[in-house]
Amino acid sequence: MDLWYMEQHTPNVKFSVKVDKQLYSGMSDFQRIDVFESAEFGRILTLDGFLMLTEKDEFIYHEMIVHVPMCVHPDPKKVLVIGGGDGGAVRELLRYPGIEAIDLVEIDEAVVEVSKKYLPGVASGFSDSRVRCHYQDGLKFIRRVEDEYDIIIVDSTDPFGPGEGLFTKEFYGNCFKALHADGIMVNQHESPYYKDDAYAMQRAHKRIVQSFPYSRVYQAHIPTYPSGHWLFGFASKKYHPVRDADWDRWKKLGIKTRYYNTNLHAGAFALPTYVEELLKDVESEC
Repeated sequence: MDLWYMEQHTPNVKFSVKVDKQLYSGMSDFQRIDVFESAEFGRILTLDGFLMLTEKDEFIYHEMIVHVPMCVHPDPKKVLVIGGGDGGAVRELLRYPGIEAIDLVEIDEAVVEVSKKYLPGVASGFSDSRVRCHYQDGLKFIRRVEDEYDIIIVDSTDPFGPGEGLFTKEFYGNCFKALHADGIMVNQHESPYYKDDAYAMQRAHKRIVQSFPYSRVYQAHIPTYPSGHWLFGFASKKYHPVRDADWDRWKKLGIKTRYYNTNLHAGAFALPTYVEELLKDVESEC
């Protein structure tokens, strides 16, 4: 009998992957965590039945959420990752020798432990001395922080369940406060394609625009995410994501990537017309 992982992307669309076996299933204090093995995508991590990553395409998401702000900020030393319990964002950040400290705030410690055991290639950075893990609500953590970070990466789940608070106006305002005067915040910005996902994207964008003087959206193709068309938000107090990027400085670092490159960085901010229209609709309300 074949075993399939299946996720409902809309009431009329399902995404499914044939899996060889289930490696782990458990309930934490916050959510159900599952890990599957598949021939096509390698190991798959799901939370409450929603796919978070696969070994085959996770590099796209993590490279794009990390290397874009790291190419723009001239000298980032201290970074906050909110969410990201799988460790992929931390792994990419640790490739920069100038990084001195990474605080990871993850509400569910079980996600970190499961990732370390079943996804060691993704969660490889947790043992690094520069990384400190804080197992608490990111919304509560950020409230008490002021002028502390160069970059904040909001590597959240979707805007419901444990991750819901990470899409509020209060949260983005607190991120603004927690950044230095030239700080950058990057967040996963949902998909613009299906109606409900597009609404969540617009809502997040509106709240970020209300908090940051620079707010731009960029895109990537992630095959296992709903529609495959995924957006990220770039928000900054000072820097434009393309005009202020230092391509030569980033190239001199010699970081080997599989998806991100400086040409792609610039091009990722050139959005399809339908996405531009969705963004303009909410920007006009601000």
